[in-house]
Amino acid sequence: MAPNETQQYMGIIQLLLLFGWTWVGLFAADDDSGEHFLKTLEPLLFQNGICSAFTERIPNQAQWDSFEDIFSLLSNIHRPFEDGKVNTFILYGGPITVLSLNNMMFFGLADKVGNVSLSKVWVLTAQVDFMLTGHQRNFEFDVFHGAISFTTHSNKLPQFKEYLYGVKANQTKQNGFLKEFWEQAFDCSLPNLREPVKISEICTGEERLESLPGLLFEIQMTSHSYSVYSAVYAIAYALNAMIASNSITGKSGRLQDLQPWQLHPFLQGITFNNSAGERVSFNENKEIEAGFDIMNMVTFPNRSFLRVKVGRVDSSAPKGKQVIINEDILVWPRDFSQGPPLSVCNDYCHPGSQKRKKEGEKFCCYSCVRCPEGKISRKKDMVDCVNCQDDHYPSTEQDRCIQKVISFLSLEEPLGISLALLAASFSLITLLVLRTFIKHRDTPIVKANNRDITYVLLISLLLCFLSSLLFLGEPRKVTCFIRQAAFGIIFSVAVSCVLAKTVTVVVAFMATQPGSSMRKWVGKRLTNSIVLSCSLLQAAICMVWLETSPPFPDFDMQSLTEEIIAECNEGSTFMFFIVLGYMGLLSLISLTVAFFARKLPDSFNEAKFITFSMLVFCSVWLSFIPTYLSTKGKYMVAVEIFSILASSGGLLACIFSPKCYIIMFRPELNNREQLIRRKN
Repeated sequence: MAPNETQQYMGIIQLLLLFGWTWVGLFAADDDSGEHFLKTLEPLLFQNGICSAFTERIPNQAQWDSFEDIFSLLSNIHRPFEDGKVNTFILYGGPITVLSLNNMMFFGLADKVGNVSLSKVWVLTAQVDFMLTGHQRNFEFDVFHGAISFTTHSNKLPQFKEYLYGVKANQTKQNGFLKEFWEQAFDCSLPNLREPVKISEICTGEERLESLPGLLFEIQMTSHSYSVYSAVYAIAYALNAMIASNSITGKSGRLQDLQPWQLHPFLQGITFNNSAGERVSFNENKEIEAGFDIMNMVTFPNRSFLRVKVGRVDSSAPKGKQVIINEDILVWPRDFSQGPPLSVCNDYCHPGSQKRKKEGEKFCCYSCVRCPEGKISRKKDMVDCVNCQDDHYPSTEQDRCIQKVISFLSLEEPLGISLALLAASFSLITLLVLRTFIKHRDTPIVKANNRDITYVLLISLLLCFLSSLLFLGEPRKVTCFIRQAAFGIIFSVAVSCVLAKTVTVVVAFMATQPGSSMRKWVGKRLTNSIVLSCSLLQAAICMVWLETSPPFPDFDMQSLTEEIIAECNEGSTFMFFIVLGYMGLLSLISLTVAFFARKLPDSFNEAKFITFSMLVFCSVWLSFIPTYLSTKGKYMVAVEIFSILASSGGLLACIFSPKCYIIMFRPELNNREQLIRRKN
């Protein structure tokens, strides 16, 4: 008639986990059943991260012959109560075990009450019951106030209390058991003609069961009595089924000759409703399908107590949720009136930290350390901190993950606006210079060093300034695809024009030498060839790049802690640096040729201006590479835009500002005679 004990063990574990009690004390009867209980429960505690702070075995005897016999037991009973970290005790045993424990606490803690707290949460197994005899009626059981007990499922039986209220002393004549109980419960003796007693000890006959404290007699049916009640009915139904099937065998075929084993087939198959309205049946394991109730014990000053049902163990519920309990009606020990106490070896590790084991102690005892950088813990008492998802980052307290913001160089922020205005300003200046040169296209200073190449150089510089705008704003598929290739080709055209101008100066000087064969190279054919060949080679490199591994929009979630970088993935970094390398090679060649040609005599030798402009150009791009590689996010884009603007602006200023100065402010110098005079 008792439900499977596995449900009780499961319920105890779930109850401890529900309230976070991981540091508990165990009290068990010092017998075979208590040993079995400990051997079964302790592995389950370990598997669920719960530790036993101590294990006390209680002898199964309510009285001792001498104080010397119990000295060793009483000398250490106070120690579990002195540990302020253990606020939850689990007790396993029968009525005698409870009496023995009560005696040990009464004597062992008599002189230590001021030093220890008796207020603990007791978790009582279904085997625990309270049974006091008359001479024990003055013992204090207030220590069990607020206890949580597991009991075999029971229900109220109609008119059971009324039956108990009607029990009288005169009924003991027909019931020897009732007579013995009556005398022990009321601490008196019933009249007996054979054995004279003192007048003061004679029962009056007016005693009533409802007047007894709950520790002496519970007026309501206990779970054990309910099981016995159901067992009697089960036997009756089984006998009835057997009689109905004519299955009684034996010498006389009478019930008195019935063997117990003959009832087994009928017991297993019966199903009935008892007078409490509950269905009683057995499962395939021959166990009653009743389960356990969870009761809360409330004691009163008159040494009575009340069991209040606060929950149950539902074996059919999902794993981890088998214990159903109403915490709102739970009564806690008086020292914990605000709510459930802590029963842990040390304080919980708060979110943002993790547990670290203490050497030489049980695993429930640990220290708390802050999560490693970049990790978080959302819950208390986490064993390991965890990483946030790639699109999140840890909060300052490392207790949650925060969504990263997407970052790119926007036209709406000051840096983006400044670079855009700078690009627009340079573009406007370039247009003004181009307009000036077209307007004065027939003047000697414009004709010098190939006027058409000058126009191409100005247009390429204009496109360089405008190409920088492709790097602003959120990266898109089209802008990512064309911006680096456009930048590389346009810059190569500009540098090729500079190289062509420089070569023109050298060839023109060499052609003036007597008998020189370089005269056939003087003219537009050489310069046009240089510009086209150098530009087409860069265009071919870019075409291979875009065909094999083109740039595409991407998100960099790792480089910055709190931002997701929206960027253009260059596809092939190798090809990107090939483009830059080729542009750098053209720049070095132009610088070298211009440097050696800077002192050559000519009507208007641009080589010295080109030399200075290429020094600026090369300096910008040499400093660009380490700066570009050391920055992240939108600042990397800003560095590239600034390098484009600075190098293009350097070419514009160094090459064209002297010419514009003469055209605009010294027109008298812009004639052939003045240029020849300056040459001489």
